[in-house]
Order: sequence, then C-alpha cells, then structure tokens
Amino acid sequence: MNERSCLSVILAAGEGTRMKSATPKVLHKIAGLEMLAHVARAVQEAGGGDTALVVGHGADAVTAAAGSFAPRVESFVQAERLGTGHAVLAARAAIARGYDDILVTFGDTPLIARDALRQMRAALAVGADVVVMGFRTERPTGYGRLIEKGDALTAIREEKDCTDEERRITFCNGGAMAIAGAKALSLLDAVGNDNAKGEYYLTDIVEIAAGQGMTVRAIEADFESALGINNRAELAEAEAIWQRRRRRQAMLDGVTMIAPETVFFAHDTVIGADTVLEPNVFFGPGAVIGANVVIHACCHIEEARVEDGAAIGPFARLRPGAEIMTGAKIGNFVEIKKARIEPGAKVPHLSYIGDARIGAKANIGAGTITCNYDGFSKHFTDVEPGAFVGTNSSLVAPVTIGAGAYIASGSVITESVPADALAFGRARQSTREGFGKRLRERLAALKAKK
Repeated sequence: MNERSCLSVILAAGEGTRMKSATPKVLHKIAGLEMLAHVARAVQEAGGGDTALVVGHGADAVTAAAGSFAPRVESFVQAERLGTGHAVLAARAAIARGYDDILVTFGDTPLIARDALRQMRAALAVGADVVVMGFRTERPTGYGRLIEKGDALTAIREEKDCTDEERRITFCNGGAMAIAGAKALSLLDAVGNDNAKGEYYLTDIVEIAAGQGMTVRAIEADFESALGINNRAELAEAEAIWQRRRRRQAMLDGVTMIAPETVFFAHDTVIGADTVLEPNVFFGPGAVIGANVVIHACCHIEEARVEDGAAIGPFARLRPGAEIMTGAKIGNFVEIKKARIEPGAKVPHLSYIGDARIGAKANIGAGTITCNYDGFSKHFTDVEPGAFVGTNSSLVAPVTIGAGAYIASGSVITESVPADALAFGRARQSTREGFGKRLRERLAALKAKK
C-alpha cells in the first residue's frame, strides 16, 4: 500500500458562521493547532501524498494552515456551495492526473484517526473501488445509515429517507471516503442533484458504484474520528477529548500527573519520562520538557525548553525563547523570556529575566529584573557564571555582570561589573531624627483645612 500514489482531497470551504466568527471554521484550534492542520497531519501520517485543498472564505490562511503538514498542497476554490460531491469535483484537475487512491476527508473533523485512513487505503489496495469510514453508536438519530448486504456496502441512506427498519441501524456514515483513482471521476460525474436541496452529494457514489457491480466496503472507526465541529460548544468537546487522550499517553510514557484533568498540552508538547506535573500546568505550542523535571503548580510554558533535572514554579511563566538548562531552578512568580538559564543557576522568586544569559550556578535575588527594553529596542544582559545578584536589583541592559561578582541588594546597575567585583548602585541612606513626626503633623493639618 505504501507504494501506491495517493491524492488527499480535504474539503475545507466551510465559513465561520455557526461558530459566530469571522475566522473560517477550519482555522479554529484544538490544542493550539488549526482543525484543518490536525486533519492534514493525520492524512500525511496515513501516506496521503499530494493534497488538493478545496477552499472558500479565507483561502490563503486556510492553505497556509494545511501546508504546515502537507507540503505538496494545491488549493481549489469552490465558488458555489452545491454539496459535497460538487466540492470534490472542484479538484477535478488534480484527480485527473491519475492517482491510485483518492482519499476524501473534511477539514472540520480534527480527531480523525490516521489508522482509520490507513485501513481505508488498505481496502483499496486489495480490490475495493469505494471505501467509506463508518462508526457505531447507540444514538444514531441524525446520521446517515450504512446499508450493507453481507460485507458489501450498498448505500448510504439519510435518516429522512430511511425505512423504519433502516432507522434501527447503528452503523453510521463517518464522512471520510476512499475511492479508486481510476474510477473516481466517472463516479463523481454520475452524481446527480435530484433531491430537495438540488445539491450533489458525495455519498451517492456508494449506490452508483454498487449498481455498476463495483466493490464497495465500509471500515469501522471510533465515533471521535467522525466528530465534526460546527459551533464553539462542539469545539470545546473536541478539545476535551484530545486533551484526555494526550494526558493518558503522557502517563503511559512515564510522566507523573498529580491532577491530570488540570494539565493542558499543546499539539506538539514533548515531555520526558519521570517528569512530575503538579496541578494547573498549561503548555502552549513549542514546549520541550526533559526528563526528571518538576513543574510545580500553576505554570504557563510556551515555546520554551526545559532540560533534565530542572525545577519550575510554582506560578512561573516561561515565554518564547526561554531555555532552562540542566539542574536550573525557576521559582515562584518568575517570568523568563528569550533567556538562557545555565546549569545550576537559580532564579528563585519574584523576578523578570528577559533577553539575558544567567550563567552556571549564578544566583538571582528576589525582585530582580533585567531592564531590557528602552521603548525602541531590546538589549542583552549577561550574568556570568557564579555571580550573585542581590534582592530587588535592576540590571539596565546592555550590561555584563562578571563571573563571581556581587551586586548589593537594591542596586540599579547601569555599567558592567568586572569579575569578582562588588557593585553598589543605590543612593546613600540619610536619616533625620524627628522629621517623621513633623511631616505627619504637617500633612494632618493640611488635610484638616480641606
């Protein structure tokens, strides 16, 4: 099967109307990734090959989303909405090039399983002409029923057209379809629009193919593979299903999760074995977490790398470009952005470190910030290995704190500090006895006059 050529036709022309959104429906996200991209990835993992994307509103953005996983993608615009069969024929030019397999999927089914798609292609490889993905449910109301005779699929019947006996069928149409490339255009061209809506339905090719003596089969997938998204409530349901799957897989891979239902992963989160995740941890896209890491409660991590043995949080935020190296510690209420925290370094609490390097085994005192932005440009702070920065210090970039240097608490450092030096950057304290009482009396008198 892997040597067979395949064209994946993804129907992605739906607008965001029912989502109450100006964004095309297929660009709404599950786990930080567009629904369409989830489908494109599953198709590619099933050996999908070239991709014909049928688009409508927001064509450029829709094509870009598919292209993240389908590098050989070509877009076709469906100018009129005349049904699913009509949508597939929008890609006629691609279909006509002569592929072994034509795999049709929908861009709003983000949980579709690659294994189901592989099964469909495998059925084509052993002689089927049309293969339909189905699912079983005890609540089939509203779904098209798959009508079988033996192991042959003879029709897909919409519920309104079913007999009472057919309504009791629990094997339902899941939407996705695989068609032998040599038969695809003749079957699609045979679809008529003699129905109440005057539309061309892709499902009609099942009965057409069966009537011509072709081999038509159905494969069974789980219900979630067929779950289509039409509104924000269904989007949230799909997100919950995806997260539940990912949490289970993480735990099977050796990750400890204290309260799994409170941890949220992105589509590309990487996390090593023996890592512990405490409650309320959120991963945005681009997070890579090593082994033996502890991520304490209430942390947000996105486009950041955490190496083996590091500790994060609680209440820490790692923003894009944060790199926390082996054995480093990021404590509570610390924000790191575009900064490398080297092995054994500590930023224990209440600090902002941006556009910086914190050298190996350096210590950053509570309340320290790197002043990296002057209103126009970002500047770099380099704290070299073994340096000690006292509590409540401001490091005004660009500045270097030399190896082993000490910064006195409460300092504003505007000039680089040599290695092993001690730097003070604060005003000298002045104490005037009795002045506190005099000031208090003066202020009280002023208030009394108002």
